[in-house]
Amino acid sequence: MSIGNVGSTDYYSDTLAQSGTTQSNDGSLNNLFMTLLVAQIQNQDPLNPTDGTEYVSQLAQMTQVQSMENMSSMMANTATLIDNLQVLATGNLVGQTVMVRSDSIRLEEQAINGRLTLAHPANTVTVHVKDAAGNEKIIELGKQEEGQVDFTIDPESLGLEPGNYSLSVVTDTGEESIPVEIAGTVNSVRIGSDGTPMLNIPGLGEIAYYNISQFGGQNSASGPSKI
Repeated sequence: MSIGNVGSTDYYSDTLAQSGTTQSNDGSLNNLFMTLLVAQIQNQDPLNPTDGTEYVSQLAQMTQVQSMENMSSMMANTATLIDNLQVLATGNLVGQTVMVRSDSIRLEEQAINGRLTLAHPANTVTVHVKDAAGNEKIIELGKQEEGQVDFTIDPESLGLEPGNYSLSVVTDTGEESIPVEIAGTVNSVRIGSDGTPMLNIPGLGEIAYYNISQFGGQNSASGPSKI
């Protein structure tokens, strides 16, 4: 799906065509009901005619069904519009720095900035960088207060080869599941087969739009090192 095609004449033409189809269907439904109503009146038992309130009840039921169909169609059109607006919004992220929730990275030669969030103060905080073979490097962050703590992963100083690595945080307080965010610049946006915008970010690869935790943040190529 091309971002440039969103909001084009084709889209609005399709929307108008759907609206026209809905109106046509509404007219067909009304005509069908009137045909059935006339047939019912013509073929009723003269000795036991149908109570007029039954016709009113049938008309009310038909109107209710028609209203529900119209509402369903409007909701579908609104959902399509919202999806397209989201695509336009994500397209504007190209070249922008974002923070992404992730416990894994892909290292090249460039340093990667990140941050973790502590729920409690700790005298010892370490970031563990582990490769697929289980080899591990540790970044010592020392004593930290609760809240956000910035760190930098420098492949050269740590002696890390290019490749995929997992991240984890260990403190002397035993705090578990400490959230980690990685900073990166959006290179491109692709729309997945399910309609989800996918962002390509150096150091992270391709990630879903909903993993973004902050728009703007540290530059992925610079920042204070706390190794």
